[in-house]
Amino acid sequence: MLRTLLGEQPRHNDGYLKAAVESMTKTVQLLREEIKKHPDPTHDHRKLEIWIRGLIVSLDELEQSWYAACHFRKSVTSGFIDDMSLQEKEEYARYVYFYKNGFIRVFAILDKLGTVLDELFNLHTSKVKVHFSYFTVLRQFKFLKIHDSLSEELEGIKAKYKVPMGTLRKRRNAEIHYMNAEMQDDLWQRMQGHDTKLELEDLDAHLDDLKQGLDMVCQTLAASFRYTNQIWTTQGIQLEN
Repeated sequence: MLRTLLGEQPRHNDGYLKAAVESMTKTVQLLREEIKKHPDPTHDHRKLEIWIRGLIVSLDELEQSWYAACHFRKSVTSGFIDDMSLQEKEEYARYVYFYKNGFIRVFAILDKLGTVLDELFNLHTSKVKVHFSYFTVLRQFKFLKIHDSLSEELEGIKAKYKVPMGTLRKRRNAEIHYMNAEMQDDLWQRMQGHDTKLELEDLDAHLDDLKQGLDMVCQTLAASFRYTNQIWTTQGIQLEN
């Protein structure tokens, strides 16, 4: 959608994104086939189908946010905010909007996935923490000592992206609880006694962190639903109680 608004061609899925979308699409297909074969009086299968379709949409929105942030970043050439023209400030504001939208969506998708995994594998994570996150679900896998191969793969992905995800988490927390994320750099400069023009934050480094966050989400989704599909294909769909 955003590519069309920006006058560019629609996206062609490849790499991690393609793997994630295809694995989730396969899960939805298996659920639809199961619903056709057997009654679903409790609507558990339909609920999962809707949740997973929602994840596909959310992933698309995350990728578009990253892409749009990259697009508008190209128009920001000044090193200082005070040196920007009005037009460049508007482009910078658009970059900031989509960048922040992106890193907030990274953790929103993971938490939605946590809810789906908790439902799929009957982890009862809410008994540990009422409002649990994806990372709480990861700990619950280890605590219950079930689905070890999936747990180990997800832990490996988490470890691989520990540094950029830590950076994104701090900026997300600041944005939600304290101040606009882009103003953190301004505050730091003021605290260092810099009373001159405010230097722009490292936009490329921020976008690289967001891209790695996107990759982490894609790999996590692909691993989760690839594992689910393997079980359902060999054993049939049997939601754990």
